[in-house]
Amino acid sequence: MKTHVEGLNTGMKLLNNYMKAAPELGKGFNEFHHAAMAPGSLDLKTKELIAVGIAVSVKCVFCFQSHIASALEAGAQREEIVEAINVGILMAGGPGLAYGIQALECLDQLLEERK
Repeated sequence: MKTHVEGLNTGMKLLNNYMKAAPELGKGFNEFHHAAMAPGSLDLKTKELIAVGIAVSVKCVFCFQSHIASALEAGAQREEIVEAINVGILMAGGPGLAYGIQALECLDQLLEERK
């Protein structure tokens, strides 16, 4: 099994490849993403934490991998990300727990990579 760090790197390569294959969609999605994540009433860290919880609840491994990495970049601490994972589990019920434990493993692998 790949680590989450490897999965994130693979996912980014696949995403970049898709964006080259569909440049108009890529451009539009990129603009949408930047608009949604731009600081406003909520700062970037808070938005990334929200995205982590949603990613767990909708069972999207690449989504939680990328948003955990972005939350760390935005200054989130391990405890804050764990709480966001908890909210995602709450919103998804039992299946969310299966993804939440993977998200925690991802967080720990990304933190280890930063050492």
